[in-house]
Amino acid sequence: MPKQSAGILPFRRLSGGLEVLIAHPGGPLWARKDDGAWSVIKGEYTDEEPWSAAKREFTEETGIEVPDVASVLLPVVRQRGGKVVTVFAIEADFDVTGAVSNTFEMEWPPRSGKHQSFPEVDRIEWFPVEQARIKLLAAQVVLLDRVIECASD
Repeated sequence: MPKQSAGILPFRRLSGGLEVLIAHPGGPLWARKDDGAWSVIKGEYTDEEPWSAAKREFTEETGIEVPDVASVLLPVVRQRGGKVVTVFAIEADFDVTGAVSNTFEMEWPPRSGKHQSFPEVDRIEWFPVEQARIKLLAAQVVLLDRVIECASD
């Protein structure tokens, strides 16, 4: 069975158009990657409802509590590595200046025997939808069209 992740894709309406909040993965493997590397704020789960997992992961990776607002289930996507991602859109305007991610450990440099701690997310930013199309992982770009539909409903 493939790994499963659940996440939240916040959107906000500004006079200049629609923006979405996405995250850049932390750690040395992603440090020099930008376009095509960003992601919906998400994380893996097993024995949990996707919406509960999405809220928990959002808070763990940003330090921001998810407000009690309506959510819209977006199309489930399968990423290149096979992971199945369930994403919910919410309309919310978060101030992300103080956002803080949880951390993970990995051996770094490789085969050094040394373990270092890195943030799961090293940046979260609001992007206009058209710029987010460039920043997001290829499999997640399809979610933006549905967010545009949500915002116009």
